[in-house]
Amino acid sequence: MTSEYTKSLPEIVNDLKRELKEFVATRMAMLNSELKEKLSAIKMAVPALVVGAVVLWTAWLLLTALLVSAIAMAFDSPWRYTIALLIVGVGYLILGGMMAVMGWRQITQTGLKPERTIRVLKQDEVWLQTEAKTQL
Repeated sequence: MTSEYTKSLPEIVNDLKRELKEFVATRMAMLNSELKEKLSAIKMAVPALVVGAVVLWTAWLLLTALLVSAIAMAFDSPWRYTIALLIVGVGYLILGGMMAVMGWRQITQTGLKPERTIRVLKQDEVWLQTEAKTQL
């Protein structure tokens, strides 16, 4: 086995190529693994979310009809259902807008990027830069 100082330039280049290939393969495997974990968790949750959403939507429609009817009973006007629908609609508009903003904030704060892999790649970049400086 030759020492680091007796290697020829082609040997050094071949070693660097091999190490770079291993490095890239390791990082790609890490990224692939992390993305598979996230996708697996999402796939398991989707059916429950769909069924839950359908049942909740049905309940929401029934409760909305009840709310509109209750508000309409408070008015003595031929427009009572129109007024009740307007009141409930505006209330839902305000509530839905607030919930959408809260959900959007949570998504943007959490993010969907593979943070762990990015952090390791940045550390690797710093390491490569220092290694390159020490080799020159």
